[in-house]
Amino acid sequence: MKTAILVDGGFYRRRAQIVLGDKTAEDRAIELANYCKRHLNYHGERNELYRVFYYDCPPSGKRVYHPLLQKQIDLSKTALYSWTIQFFDELKKKRKFALRMGKLAEEQALYTIRPQIVKKLCNGSIAFSDLQEDDFSLKIDQKGVDMKIGLDIASMAYKHQVDQIILISGDSDFVSAAKLARREGIDFILDPLGAPIKPDLFEHIDGLRTCDKAFLQNNHFRNTTASM
Repeated sequence: MKTAILVDGGFYRRRAQIVLGDKTAEDRAIELANYCKRHLNYHGERNELYRVFYYDCPPSGKRVYHPLLQKQIDLSKTALYSWTIQFFDELKKKRKFALRMGKLAEEQALYTIRPQIVKKLCNGSIAFSDLQEDDFSLKIDQKGVDMKIGLDIASMAYKHQVDQIILISGDSDFVSAAKLARREGIDFILDPLGAPIKPDLFEHIDGLRTCDKAFLQNNHFRNTTASM
């Protein structure tokens, strides 16, 4: 069975950091490549890899005002920016990896107080004077990533380039593309990395699986948006 693996990069990086911890860009790239290979050999299967499609956005290098520090932060000089650039470079070196890059809505970028900190402020457990820099997160939405995933699924399905598509994502926006692929005879597998999915999604996929018990044992996931 010829298999294409599609990876929602922003989702994978956030989920892997929560469950597997911080890693160097090189180690995270190796981790992802090995994880994809495990899908090919799942429960004794010996599937042929067509390609791994990785979807993400280049990191933002703009300057964004931080309300607590009361100054502009140059994102191009942050550790996250350097790490992300190196991570993409490492993925480009991997055999049969193809990067599909969207864009960030940089004009809407802003620092916001993390939800759990807002709760503490509201219940009085902390005061505004207690706020620290780490209590804020950078919010930048992605543009074009979901569309690229949907177009690639449709293209591979119509051209019958693969027998199976494995999508590593926690997003439900792929449902229409999944239904199309299944109508074309494609075996469509979803891997949400152990994160919960909506019950009605099961009728639009052929299988649900995660290849690492660590993800299954930690199914708490906050779908936050950070600088990517």
